[in-house]
Amino acid sequence: MIKRLIICMGVIALCSSFNEASLKGVWQYCGGMFNGKLSVAPTEYTLQRKYKKKDFEAFVLEPGQKAVKYEVGNYQLIADTCLETQTYCSQPSQTLNKTITYTYTISNDTLKFKGKLPNGAAVEEYWKKVK
Repeated sequence: MIKRLIICMGVIALCSSFNEASLKGVWQYCGGMFNGKLSVAPTEYTLQRKYKKKDFEAFVLEPGQKAVKYEVGNYQLIADTCLETQTYCSQPSQTLNKTITYTYTISNDTLKFKGKLPNGAAVEEYWKKVK
């Protein structure tokens, strides 16, 4: 009886940890695809996202310069789906305050997003975890 109780508690703990899924950490853009065409990561600067439990901030990092915040948003993970809403952008944006649905996978230190933007563009992005 006690053995079953311990196993049951372990399963409950494991299942509840799935409900706390997050992308916590710092991720750097590595490139991807935009409408079926290769989109390489820029070489003169880097793009990083700092994910917290439910939100993120995105920065442009240039050598010798202070980091510039260019995007803020929130996200929700449901199974293999990431619902992402941009709440601030330093540039004019078609996705401001619109929720984008991506499928996502994490393999080793690489995060992959795949989805469609409101304008119909198909995107696939790769981000490497740096912290």
